[in-house]
Amino acid sequence: MSGRGEKYNEPLSPVTYEGKIKRSLFIADLAPVHNEDESKNFLSQIISKYRDATHNCRAYIFSNGSEYSSDDGEPSGTAGKPILNAIKHSGLVNVMIVVTRYFGGVKLGTRGLIDAYGMTAAKALEMAEIKECIITQKFFIVLEYSQMGLITRLLENNNALNLKWEYNESVSVIADIPVDFCESLTRELEELFARKIIISFDKNLTAL
Repeated sequence: MSGRGEKYNEPLSPVTYEGKIKRSLFIADLAPVHNEDESKNFLSQIISKYRDATHNCRAYIFSNGSEYSSDDGEPSGTAGKPILNAIKHSGLVNVMIVVTRYFGGVKLGTRGLIDAYGMTAAKALEMAEIKECIITQKFFIVLEYSQMGLITRLLENNNALNLKWEYNESVSVIADIPVDFCESLTRELEELFARKIIISFDKNLTAL
C-alpha cells in the first residue's frame, strides 16, 4: 500500500449499469473485491448470469497496487484497458468491473469499442457508493491487570480502533492503529517493555 497514503476509497456494494450503443447492449457489473479468489468468484457469477453474452470484458485494481484487465475476445486494447483506465480515473481500489456485451449487429470499430467500454464502466463507477478505509497496523499487547488504565489511555492517545480485550491470567488487547501513529506507539511500547511495565507486544500490517 506504499505511496497511497493512510486512507483509500473502495466501493461499498455492487452496482449494475446498462445502456445501448449502436444496437449493442453493454452491462457493467461492479463489485468490491479484495483478492484474486473474490475476483474469480465474481466473474463466475457474471458469466453464469449472462450465459449467452458475446463478451464479458473486465478489469480490477486492488489496494496493494495489483491490477488486471481482459478483452475477452474483443480486439486487443479495446475493452479491458478502457475499463481499467476508468477505474484508475475514479481513484477507487479493491474494485472489479465486468462489462458484458450483447452484439447488436452493428460494428463499432476500434475507437467506438474503446469509448463504449470506457463509458459504460465510468457510469457504473459514478453510481457506486464509496467506503473510506484507513490503513492500519494491528498491535497485540499483553499486560498485567494493574496496567489496564495506562494502556487504555495510551491506545486512546494513538487513535486506536477496534479494541478487543481478553482476560486470562494476564490481559491481552488487539487494536488497529492508523499508520501515522504506529511509529510513536512502537517507541512507547518498546520503552514500556524495557521497563517491564508490559509483558510483550507484536504488530502486523492490515487495513480497516
